[in-house]
Amino acid sequence: MPSAKLLLVEDDPALSELLEYRFTNEGYQVRVTGDGDEALLLASEDVPDLILLDWMIEGTSGIEVCRRLRRDKATAHVPIIMLTAREAEDDRIRGLDTGADDYVTKPFSPRELLARVAAVMRRIRPALAGETIQVGDIHLDPVAHKVKRRGEILQLGPTEYRLLKFFMESPGRVFSRNQLLDGVWGTGSDIELRTVDVHIRRLRKAIEVPGADDPIRTVRSAGYSLESA
Repeated sequence: MPSAKLLLVEDDPALSELLEYRFTNEGYQVRVTGDGDEALLLASEDVPDLILLDWMIEGTSGIEVCRRLRRDKATAHVPIIMLTAREAEDDRIRGLDTGADDYVTKPFSPRELLARVAAVMRRIRPALAGETIQVGDIHLDPVAHKVKRRGEILQLGPTEYRLLKFFMESPGRVFSRNQLLDGVWGTGSDIELRTVDVHIRRLRKAIEVPGADDPIRTVRSAGYSLESA
């Protein structure tokens, strides 16, 4: 699997060291902190592909870190797995309602956590696992860098390819122009918002095939989304 960036937020030194070792051996790029405030800083400096987030940490609590990450447009769609000793159902629901994608209670085996992370990555960011992504009748192969629709190979420019891939990783989700700029062009880009509209038009034309509907939906005053049907 192509290397994925993992941010591990855990203040237990022994557990942190063990998890860092196991995930590094699995090919992940791992950054580690036991402090909530530093976790927010690290996530903003270099957006990770997935975050393992302990509930009880130094500084800002894990639940508040999760809440802030979800409010930040740059990290709003990064998968988060909460790690905690809290076993009460209300705590699990609170963690999921705050924006966590999964919830693992301590003690747990590193092997189980590795499997949970792999499952989330396959579900939310399948391209990182080198798997073909399918949304409706569109197939994107991130390894071969090819896109097909109804069996026909499509010719996309580099930016249109990245834009389509970004949409296909979260089908049905509406993205604002700012979110598309951050996700496709990168945070801090000086590209103008209207450039997004230009590339959306180019993408629409590139994926157009006879007899097929336009899968890109324009949501007035909100942005764009890719529909599966």
